[in-house]
Amino acid sequence: MVSDPSNWRIPPKALTLGECKVHVWRATTDLVPSQLRRFQKTLSAAERERAGRFYFRQDRERFVAARGLLRNILAQYLDMEPNQLRLSSNPHGKPALALESGGDRLRFNVSHSHRLALIAVTQQKEIGVDIERIRPDLANEMIARRFFSPNEVATLLALPEYLRREAFFTCWTRKEAYIKARGEGLSFPLDQFSVSLAPDDLPALLAVEGNVQETSRWSLHHLYPGHAYVAAIAIEGHTRDIDLWQWAEMQGLEV
Repeated sequence: MVSDPSNWRIPPKALTLGECKVHVWRATTDLVPSQLRRFQKTLSAAERERAGRFYFRQDRERFVAARGLLRNILAQYLDMEPNQLRLSSNPHGKPALALESGGDRLRFNVSHSHRLALIAVTQQKEIGVDIERIRPDLANEMIARRFFSPNEVATLLALPEYLRREAFFTCWTRKEAYIKARGEGLSFPLDQFSVSLAPDDLPALLAVEGNVQETSRWSLHHLYPGHAYVAAIAIEGHTRDIDLWQWAEMQGLEV
């Protein structure tokens, strides 16, 4: 799946998330002070303490925005107030809803980069999402050789130079989305599996070292959240029933 900026739509007032559906939300993390204050009130004490550890104000505010957006969006599915939601995390830090807050039904994942955030929501399927702003200083061969699999490095270097920057971030976001969906964080080495990255290749998990069945368990999807951004989602199973929602207060924002 390749999305286009025009595919991101304002959602209906009555949200329904069917068993095979996936919803991906796009939102800005650059909010006006009144919105930030409203979101901050919905955060838990632990989230506010974590926000306070950021040295730069912009980083602190974007964290508050991302967590506030997450709570606001999840609350719509669960018919709860955002501040009532209890979030937990697994030993590797992947966030989840506590059982009493609907954790037996909803799965979600969140990623933010620069001024955009993506929040993916589904039912009873593991899911991971990653968004990255394209940065020329990161897309280099040294970093690729350190974190990508040998097959991915070979594919990347075989591309014409003008295609490599976006292909680098295509690879990076697909790999991040997959390990986030697995919920193992960087304890699962990035160079131990391969994803597709060439512009003409369909998004796919190509190989996982030591586990030949793993590729059939997951589907990868490419997203286009805006100019100079690349994103991907990894979903347990093979649904293609994906809705792309735009947080209503993003209307008019140029991405």
